[in-house]
Amino acid sequence: MVNVGPNDEDEGEVQRAPKRYIRDGQNPFEFYSEQEFKRRFRFSKDGIMYGILPRIEAALVSANNRGLPIPPVMQLLICLRFYATASFQLVNGDLMTISQSTVSRIIHRVSAQIASLIHAIIKFPSTEAAMIANRDLFRQLGARREGIGLPGVDGAIDCTHIRLCHTKFADLQEVYRNRKGYFSLNVQAVVGPNMEFLDVVPEWPGSNHDSQIFQNSRIYMRYHERQLTGTLVGDAGYPCLPFLLTPLANPITDAQQRYNNVQSRTRQIVERTFGVWKRRFPCLSRGLGTKLLCSTTIVVACAVLHNLSLTLDNALPEDNRIEEEEADELPLQAPHWQPGEGFAIREALIERLFI
Repeated sequence: MVNVGPNDEDEGEVQRAPKRYIRDGQNPFEFYSEQEFKRRFRFSKDGIMYGILPRIEAALVSANNRGLPIPPVMQLLICLRFYATASFQLVNGDLMTISQSTVSRIIHRVSAQIASLIHAIIKFPSTEAAMIANRDLFRQLGARREGIGLPGVDGAIDCTHIRLCHTKFADLQEVYRNRKGYFSLNVQAVVGPNMEFLDVVPEWPGSNHDSQIFQNSRIYMRYHERQLTGTLVGDAGYPCLPFLLTPLANPITDAQQRYNNVQSRTRQIVERTFGVWKRRFPCLSRGLGTKLLCSTTIVVACAVLHNLSLTLDNALPEDNRIEEEEADELPLQAPHWQPGEGFAIREALIERLFI
């Protein structure tokens, strides 16, 4: 028998194990820490609850409680998890204990609602002050080494391929095969100096040339009709136009080489944007296995979310590791059309700024 002294009970307190908090596995907001949540859904908890959900929640609410409808916030999380992992819909369904067919419908529904925000989120500056600020930032991008930047630049334009996996094309399958040999969408984008999307064209098959997509786009008509008065910068795959500055193929003089250097530094912002965009939403780089209409909708939705991430100051740690999109191993194809008036304007610009 153990003898307990008169003061032992006072001096020796009962040692209890630290409290264990059981987190609700069905509620990602409680189950994951802020960092874990952001890695899995690409946005912070507040960014989703107050920055994204209120914009689409009304369209995701069920009219009644039949069939135990999934709450709008959970639908959004399921869709974001698909964007962030590009995993099979069955796997995403297992994580949320719902069927693959339900995941498919949710991805399509939520993507359509996010993509419907395109005109509110993806647009050129609408005020004169914002336009001037935009052009000043582009001038600074090009002037980092030469001390001279390109004036009047509204955006940098380029195309990027989004791989399509197991997509049913009916009789149009080969139209979507790009020159690298895989099926893709050739997505055109105009990017601003802060790596924001200003315009996106998502629906062209992978076999179409960048210059052909541009010639048939609304942004081309807006510049051609002088609704937009600035200029764009693009690579050698685009024609040299009065409103589109491209590099010289074979610079001879020092002035021409300086122009090419400045033009390249100004244009590289679009390649960096593609890199960060695909890093944030790996479904774009690993490939989309959804139906063709849903795939184009997902591309637009991810572009909208990219712009919202900038507005919400929602940078990811890995964003800083991506400088630009992976370089194309194949040489650029020459533009399929080339009017002559752009050359004169480009030469006049070189003489005015770089000689």
